[in-house]
Amino acid sequence: MLYTLAESTRSQRRLKDAQARCVRIPSMAQDDFDIDRLAAYLHMMPDAVLKLAERGKLPGRRVAGEWRFSAPEIHHWLEDRIGLSDAEGLVQMEGALDRASGETDRDQVSIADFLKIEAIEVPLDARTRGSVVAKMTELAARTHLLWDAAKMADAVRAREEMHSTALDNGVALLHPRRPMPAILAEAVLALGITRGGIPFGSGGVLTDIFFLICSTSDHEHLRILARLSRVISDQPFLAALRGAEDAEAAYHLVRERDAAVRDV
Repeated sequence: MLYTLAESTRSQRRLKDAQARCVRIPSMAQDDFDIDRLAAYLHMMPDAVLKLAERGKLPGRRVAGEWRFSAPEIHHWLEDRIGLSDAEGLVQMEGALDRASGETDRDQVSIADFLKIEAIEVPLDARTRGSVVAKMTELAARTHLLWDAAKMADAVRAREEMHSTALDNGVALLHPRRPMPAILAEAVLALGITRGGIPFGSGGVLTDIFFLICSTSDHEHLRILARLSRVISDQPFLAALRGAEDAEAAYHLVRERDAAVRDV
């Protein structure tokens, strides 16, 4: 019991020390996470992170006997976790991501802030996966925040070929595999709703609501994805969205649902 208590105390001290330092979010040009920095980033105890790594539950590798975790791989792991989370899990995940950013409740991600009315099309005139991707990137480009729609479309198609972003509820959350800050002034979302479902994923479920996420960093992408996943988890909201007559109606529905999620 004394050994367990001592280990727990040391773990808590390591977590506090890592959080007290500037826990920056690594980019491609920065160092990978080590155990302590990843624990601080995920708001977990270092021993818990170590156990996940040793059990193969975290994407990592040993370098000179020490665990190292690639930031892009960790972000893809988190993306998968978001996709598998229930409503309670999404709330916890979003909170952890906000804390990692040093954000307060006032600084929560707002889907309505990223979604401009000119980037919404109802109905979306597309009947194939390829035409959906092209149309959605064109919508994002209407905001003048996305400068190269064709390049974004190529990246989104490549991501869809790896693994479809279509969900079982008829919604697809399109995005490139990695953020593309070089062609973005800032993060932007687009929304398209087709009048009938189209084959988009591999599970046989037809998709008729399409969101495109264009972000400028991995962490920003995860925060947007976590909030948007909460927004679309409500079936009555999706039913109302499918019944929206035009872009303005869809925009107001998203704003209302986003505000409701924020107040939870």
